[in-house]
Amino acid sequence: MPAEAALDRNAITIRPAASGDLAGLCDIYAGHVLNGAASFEEVPPDLGEFERRWRSIVELGLPYLVACDSGGPLGYAYAGPYRPRSAYRFTVEDSIYLDPKATGRGIGRRLLAAVIDGATAAGKRQMLAVIGDSANRPSIALHQRLGFSEVGTFRAVGFKFGRWVDSVLMQRALGAGDASPPG
Repeated sequence: MPAEAALDRNAITIRPAASGDLAGLCDIYAGHVLNGAASFEEVPPDLGEFERRWRSIVELGLPYLVACDSGGPLGYAYAGPYRPRSAYRFTVEDSIYLDPKATGRGIGRRLLAAVIDGATAAGKRQMLAVIGDSANRPSIALHQRLGFSEVGTFRAVGFKFGRWVDSVLMQRALGAGDASPPG
């Protein structure tokens, strides 16, 4: 690895997102909403709605992390409840969004690994990824590298940019997974 790349990697900080980060994170997400199929939203949320979503995750004690360098946020990732029914309380769904200039630098891997660690520490036992667009090979590959297995694909469940879009479902155990009851 060139010394320049090593210095760049070390300059990136992964930490809990704070309210001061939200405008930059909201902008990153808006780019994904407007230009990609990773999110099935078609209209980006405003900053107030984005903050409400962030707060709802943080108040549950779940990880909501930002990767940043001296120039500001490069991406973010979090684990949120999979579904509201009580039997799902040990299962979370991850989300990860990077600024396009931050791809290919290992930032996604660092963010997702930290979210996995945070969700495990919070006592969660399963993590799901619901990846928008079966053509989103980078996200699928990232999740595979971090221990997720593809468990299915919902075909043509979204319609965005004039085409049908799939959702790829991936899963990995956290901590003891299903080897023992939750403690």
